[in-house]
Amino acid sequence: MTTTPTPAPASPEQLTANIEQWSRELGFQQSGITNIDLQQEGAQLREWLANKFHGSMAWMEDHGDMRWHPEKLLPSTVSVISVRMNYLPPNTRIIAQLRDGNQAYLSRYALGRDYHKLIRKRLSLLADKIADAAQCRVAQRPFVDSAPVMEKPLAANAGLGWIGKNTLLLNRDAGSWFFLGELFTSLPLPTQNTRAKDECGNCRACLKICPTQAFPEPYVLDARRCISYLTIEHKDSIPVEFRKAMGNRVFGCDDCQIVCPWNRFAQATSETHFKPRHGLADSDLATLFNWSENQFLDRTAGSPIRRIGYQRWLRNLAIGLGNAPTSATVLSALKARIDDPSPLVREHVAWALAEHQNPTTVC
Repeated sequence: MTTTPTPAPASPEQLTANIEQWSRELGFQQSGITNIDLQQEGAQLREWLANKFHGSMAWMEDHGDMRWHPEKLLPSTVSVISVRMNYLPPNTRIIAQLRDGNQAYLSRYALGRDYHKLIRKRLSLLADKIADAAQCRVAQRPFVDSAPVMEKPLAANAGLGWIGKNTLLLNRDAGSWFFLGELFTSLPLPTQNTRAKDECGNCRACLKICPTQAFPEPYVLDARRCISYLTIEHKDSIPVEFRKAMGNRVFGCDDCQIVCPWNRFAQATSETHFKPRHGLADSDLATLFNWSENQFLDRTAGSPIRRIGYQRWLRNLAIGLGNAPTSATVLSALKARIDDPSPLVREHVAWALAEHQNPTTVC
């Protein structure tokens, strides 16, 4: 009786080649490997925090130095596998929607299902393949924007792109419309050492387009002025000084990506999970504002939008309606919530109605 010989454990070099192939088979457009040296990036983060640019995101300060010491997050970590996955849905009429004051603009990443579980599951599958091929005891853990991980610096160090003036990771062949994920591993894998050259050059398009001027200087974001922060992370009233500039942006903001020249090379996603649901790619503000709480919970199930909750959803939409062209539909939607149980919603509805009674001019 003959037996099939057990394959020999894969060498680090073989694993590196296999990881690239397996990553693509799992739906990632690119992968790279880096070490865990983040001392320089940690110093930059500490300076950013000292300037209070993180606003109310206290979690950015938590966990001590775990962010720039990955081995403290997963003991024995020596290598990080970084991956990216495209998310831009095809044919979503971005510019036309932003210019239509009656439409609700939601950041393109939020139109489909939440990416966290999908990418984490596929990273777990990648980890299983690596462990099987290595044939040794290996510590591994996947991360997807869910722990104190410096994902953009790690991706840049792994050769997936450079961090641009808008503080996003930019890729020469794919722009910036992609998600990132990481797999920490105790395997000493060869690193790529192919950190991409910064190719922003003299371009300042992203800095100029920002509606709220959230970039005090290139490569630095003041989150307190960022529409993505204000509509998603900020839990209280939106400062009045930013409300007109928000326009019809009710969940996130993509302006600094839209104008980036490198996004001419962005590729639409083929993932069905990221395709728009419930008409969120082309819904008008009044329709969404009229959703009941049960409708909101039902139609945002499995969506990143769910995390802001119903009251902040209405808060953001009220601002959009305050900026919309005056019409019977807009006024009717706002007046229907003038006595909303939530003080947060009532405040923003009152502001919106006042805007239609005494419209201001944005210079």
